[in-house]
This record gives sequence, structure tokens and C-alpha cells, in this order.
Amino acid sequence: MEIRRNIYSKILSWKNECNGSKALLIEGARRIGKSTIAEKFARENYKSYVLIDFNNASKKIKDNFENLNNLDLFYQTISLEYNKKLFSRESLIIFDEIQKFPRAREAIKYLVQDGRYDFIETGSLISIKESVKNITVPSEERKIKMYPVTFEEFMSAKGEDVLLEYIETCWKTKTPLDQKAHAKAMHIFREYILVGGMPQSIVAYLQNSLDFEKSDIEKRDILNLYRDDIQKAAARYNSKVSALFENIPAYLSTHEKKVVLSKIAEGSTFDRYDEPLFWLDDSMICNLCYKCNDPNVGFALNKNESAVKCYLGDTGLLV
Repeated sequence: MEIRRNIYSKILSWKNECNGSKALLIEGARRIGKSTIAEKFARENYKSYVLIDFNNASKKIKDNFENLNNLDLFYQTISLEYNKKLFSRESLIIFDEIQKFPRAREAIKYLVQDGRYDFIETGSLISIKESVKNITVPSEERKIKMYPVTFEEFMSAKGEDVLLEYIETCWKTKTPLDQKAHAKAMHIFREYILVGGMPQSIVAYLQNSLDFEKSDIEKRDILNLYRDDIQKAAARYNSKVSALFENIPAYLSTHEKKVVLSKIAEGSTFDRYDEPLFWLDDSMICNLCYKCNDPNVGFALNKNESAVKCYLGDTGLLV
């Protein structure tokens, strides 16, 4: 089952506007469909494509990045290894899970300057300090962030395009929805809140006769993946990141909903937790909301970093 994603139009705009002058970096949390949308775009817009998944790329492919002074050999190795013919200006090379091999991201500068092919990079935790500290981040790169499936995309996946168009028309004309249509839309919205926006959860729900239990199994698997990521990537402060992550439901169940560090450890202060909070925010697993004392001046100029709410990036995972 394929879910239509609105980010497709942004990727198409990149192709048309940049015309090979920049690579595209699709950044987002684990399991939101980055690789799927990149491969779908490649199939529909290029004569051929190669997807290099750095989770399981061979040693030969990784060693190939030492051949950047001979790009003819570099591309020949990729073509032979993946048995794909590459066509100048008509082929796309996808670097999937690029955070696993930062050397490939650094090479983008030279590959884009060569101009033969287009490049899309996908990955999670890309901007985390640990994954870029030993490389030169290329300027020949356009970033877009990808998020879980939206309510609009969820309705489309359910085959409710007619109702979706009706809602859009009512919004544009500032007209209230018909009561029956409104009740149906609210029912679907509550479904969306429970199922969430992770593609695997939605597919499991829709392909198993709207079974919430099948959806929950997928969501629990994703949460376990996130816990593994925290243990591996947040090496210097994973216990603090884990504590914050596991306490999110408890924080949101209180009246004020803000992060209370005393629930983690007595005497905890925000200056000890600023990097763990940054890690959760930057990984796109969570969304942070800081208190702003004077919004008239500008949010970033007067945010109160000691008063923060922490939400999960997906309501289904929170459930």
C-alpha cells in the first residue's frame, strides 16, 4: 500500500529549480518514509537510479569514496556494483541512511560540482553533533525536513478524497461543514490521533480491517528502535536522554505539561540537561516548546529555556 505524501512536490521543485547544482538532503526521524519517497521519486522522474543504503553497503562501495580524484572510476564502480547503467543528467543516486557514513556526505561537494548526476541524501539524526564533527558539511546541499503522515495524507490513504476536497472548499469560502460531514471528519480525526502518522502503523491499520492492535504492534517496534538509537547515538548522555524520553507521557499528563527535572533526579538543573534536550529535538523524535516571556519582541530573543514542554513527534507513538 502506498501513501501519497505532500513532500513529493517539494522534491520536484528541488529538481526543477536546482537542475543538478545542489544535492537534496531529506532529514527526519526514523521510520517516517524518507527512503520510500526518495525511491518513488527516482522511479518516476529519472531514466535510472541507484540507491546506496549505508546500513549494508559493501566495503567496496565505502572504499570507493577514496576515488574522488577519479570520478570516472568512482561512477563505474557504483554502476557495476549495483548493476545499473547511469545516464548523464538522467540518473539519480540516492545516499540512504547517510548518517551511517559521513564521508559520503562530505563527498557531495565534489560530486555535485562534477554535474553528471543528481543526488538525494536521506537519513536520521543527521545534524546531531556526533555525526558531522569530523567532516566538512557541504554547501552544495539543500535541506528539507520530513515529518510523519499528516491528517490530510491520512484521509487520502483512507480514500476520503471527496470529503477532503469538501473541507478545503469550506475553508476557502469560510463556510461551516454540513453536520453529517463534520461528524464523519471528526471521527476520522480521532482515528488519526490514535493510529498516528508513522506509515507502517497506518498500513497495518488499514490493511487489517481497521485493527488498532495491529497498528499498536508497529508503533511499539518503532519506539524500541528509538530507544536503541538513544543508546547508540547519545553516547555521552544517553541516561539523561532516556530519562527525558521515557518521562514524556508523565510530563504531558500534568496540568502545566512542562518538563520537571526533579522527577528524573533530585537536584537536577536545566544546564545539565540542555544537550540531552537538544539531542531529542534535533533527532526529530520530539518537539520542544519553550515558554516565551514577551512574544512581541520575538520568540527566539526572549525564550525561557528553563520552562519547556516536550512532545513526541507523533501522537500515535505517544498513545
